[in-house]
Amino acid sequence: MCQQCADEAAALVAKLAASLVALNKPPRSPLQAPVAGPATAPAAPVQAPSTGLQDAANGTVEPAAVDLVVAFEGFSAVPYQDPAGVWTIGYGSTRDAQGQPITARTAPLTEPQAKVLVSRDLMAAAVAVAGNVQVNLTHDQRAALQDFVYNLGAGNFRSSTLLRKLNAGDFEGAAAEFDKWDMAGGKVLAGLLRRRQAETDLFKRT
Repeated sequence: MCQQCADEAAALVAKLAASLVALNKPPRSPLQAPVAGPATAPAAPVQAPSTGLQDAANGTVEPAAVDLVVAFEGFSAVPYQDPAGVWTIGYGSTRDAQGQPITARTAPLTEPQAKVLVSRDLMAAAVAVAGNVQVNLTHDQRAALQDFVYNLGAGNFRSSTLLRKLNAGDFEGAAAEFDKWDMAGGKVLAGLLRRRQAETDLFKRT
């Protein structure tokens, strides 16, 4: 082999050796690698504090409704029949803590226990009001309606002219409907009339 050829061959061998070394070179250490910042989760949207109206849409019990229930129902530790003949206990609850209908054999309860039942029952009334009323209400208007539903039942509320007028935006007409629900057993009862008048006054409060 000529010297030039030998030199060229040696140079080629050296170049190949360098290439092999480069191919087998271990990866750079983490200190040499570009440091990528940790993945940043998108910031959670800031929620505005809930308003009374938003709370009501979820069935919030209005304190004024509790006051009306306690004032007009009174408290009884033992079962009794209301003017319509329905077995009731505490502040007008018709079902016990387990959801069973009150009967003459229902065990007596304490006033704190009765208030727990009021809160439970009024929550159902609040949900009924929120689910059926299609117009914005003040706190007092919601409270009056919650007491109305608590006393008369969601079914009567849903089918009432009061609700129809209210959803039509006729607030004055709706207010005039409360007093029409003052009868039990076919008779006008003074206690029911006073309650309807209290609800009307609360509903119309500005």
